[in-house]
Amino acid sequence: MTDLLTPIQEALDLPVTALAFTEAGALPSTFAVTDLASASIGAAGQAVARLLLQQTGRLPAVTVDRRLASFWFSSSLRPDGWATPPLWDPIAGDYACADGWIRLHTNAPHHRAAAERVLGQAADREAMAAKVAQWNAAELEQAIVEANGCAAQMRSWQDWQAHPQGLAVNQEPLVHRQTFAALSDKPWRGSVARPLAGIKVLDLTRVLAGPTASRFLAGLGADVLRIDAPDWNEPGVVPEMTLGKRCARLDLKNADDRQIFESLLKDTDILLHGYRADALEQLGYGEAALQALAPGLIDASLNAYGWSGPWRNRRGFDSLVQMSTGIAEAGRQWKKADKPVPLPLQALDHATGYLMAAGAIQALSERLKSGRGGSALLSLARTAKLLMDAGQVQEQPPLRAEEPSDQGLVVEQTAWGPAHRLLPPVTISGTPLQWDLPAVELGSHRPQW
Repeated sequence: MTDLLTPIQEALDLPVTALAFTEAGALPSTFAVTDLASASIGAAGQAVARLLLQQTGRLPAVTVDRRLASFWFSSSLRPDGWATPPLWDPIAGDYACADGWIRLHTNAPHHRAAAERVLGQAADREAMAAKVAQWNAAELEQAIVEANGCAAQMRSWQDWQAHPQGLAVNQEPLVHRQTFAALSDKPWRGSVARPLAGIKVLDLTRVLAGPTASRFLAGLGADVLRIDAPDWNEPGVVPEMTLGKRCARLDLKNADDRQIFESLLKDTDILLHGYRADALEQLGYGEAALQALAPGLIDASLNAYGWSGPWRNRRGFDSLVQMSTGIAEAGRQWKKADKPVPLPLQALDHATGYLMAAGAIQALSERLKSGRGGSALLSLARTAKLLMDAGQVQEQPPLRAEEPSDQGLVVEQTAWGPAHRLLPPVTISGTPLQWDLPAVELGSHRPQW
């Protein structure tokens, strides 16, 4: 196994101790994707165990199933008699430019509109390919970004190391942790079975990374309220990612909705957000404002490209970061292919999500000890550096194929129909991961605790 656990433990201030890992094999990749899945989930489990040690004097054992961890990095949901919508917009994907490759991310209607403002409307991939082929990759990336869209040129790792944003991310910690001065005297209301019972999590994240974090917290008993903008939707991932949560909508540019949001904040223990680096500040909810509204708040946030450098406010997603940082180019060389070869799944999203959850739990342990809230900053680009620093690996035997016994027995009555979930990928002795609420549509609940 590639040791990705030690740098994660060091970044989170967890004891550098071995965890139990079961199952052999790995996902097909030139990078240690299965080890990344196992280490990030294991670290989240270890953070829970340390919280319980602090509160009860007993340290639970943590065991990670490497195979189930790999499966959860793709999808945990197994619909019965229905199917989830497609993950990708019809024109999203990789395209050949005049001098290389570029990826267009067009899943959100406004991101597709931005790409089409630059390139012209396209009915399908073939029509879009003809338009993209006339551009140089760097110029097209810049043009789409300036149009408020999302695109990434395929760069090599060497190119990324020399790029101003690559240089900036290289100087950042994997998890930037901070403790605030403001105090809270909220006691622990949890138990061994539900360690996060009584903890209110306000979730302002979307798509995969942040929702992965809040889903994990919900599985430990936290009360998770997800807030989305009135017009936001992500149909391909909502059934996967809203498990255990209530979902409401607010417009933070509307005065009445801001009042509701601020009343929610006053009772919030953990705030998760995945907006661009300056987004909350621009709305008037910078660090000082948040601590004034909710003294002792735990503020865990992530973005795509890091928290310093010229791209700190750039829109981005896992598939784009893989293109920018050299992952897709390294995959292309490994496969001797004539096009980008990404990771077999969106591992940066999922890993960063579990690290975010672990950072939030570590901050909660600190608050219960000292009364002080804290923050954790993470980024997909910095998680990419963690994976690539571990180096390319020899191909391992494949994971054992999924079986019906990998699913839990409970039928989840989702908003779309019945489904099963895979068994949890981590076992914390005495603390089952279990979710009280099925997956629901965005905006299904009122914005209230």
